[in-house]
Amino acid sequence: MVESRVAIVTGAASGIGRATARHLLDAGWRIGAVDLSAAALGRVFGNRKRQAEVIQGNVAEESTAKIAVATVLKRFGRLDGVVSNAGVMNRVPLHRHTLSDWRRVIDINLTASFLFARAAERPLRRSKGAMVLVASTRALMSEPDTESYSASKGGLLALTHSLAASLAPDVRVNCVSPGWIETKSYASLRRKDHLQHPAGRVGKPGDIAEIVAYLLDERRSGFVTGANFVVDGGMTRKMIYEE
Repeated sequence: MVESRVAIVTGAASGIGRATARHLLDAGWRIGAVDLSAAALGRVFGNRKRQAEVIQGNVAEESTAKIAVATVLKRFGRLDGVVSNAGVMNRVPLHRHTLSDWRRVIDINLTASFLFARAAERPLRRSKGAMVLVASTRALMSEPDTESYSASKGGLLALTHSLAASLAPDVRVNCVSPGWIETKSYASLRRKDHLQHPAGRVGKPGDIAEIVAYLLDERRSGFVTGANFVVDGGMTRKMIYEE
């Protein structure tokens, strides 16, 4: 009998992280679900206790990655994948963007991926596992007042290929850059919201979960590392002119 694979997913209590963790659970993985809110983790994974270990913690703190890896290894005995998904945005005008706000966004969105990579290196090398960092199309293009968020997501692209080189050939590391993924009220979206996308619709968390699962699977993506996958319904390829 093949032993079930094990992954850590950060930001697992909501949005893309929740969809990814559930997708992996449904595919037979066991999960270490990390999030800041213990209550939210309980609501999402309370009925999956046989497969999921919930780990409350702030990913910006160095101890959280160490605790998450140790907890998963103690519970499941192995680690095959890390999905570094947790993220926040602080959208304010530049003149009101404080240094503490900047550091908070960078620490949660970017530094946490470094911390989890460092903490998980040994077990991932043993299992010939994989990491997936969740960035954003904001790494490639911007709207006003998104300096810290865009910088953190751009940093994830560079961190991806750096880790892919450092952890080769044992661990594959890839990045997914979602576009507009509606995580709250999909039914409330307008027709024009969907039609502005060449794919004809706004994205769903499940769209990202699918490609994350693909990138974690050595059988399907074993020759893929150091890459960034833009999953945005074609928006970054669409030329827009004002009339």
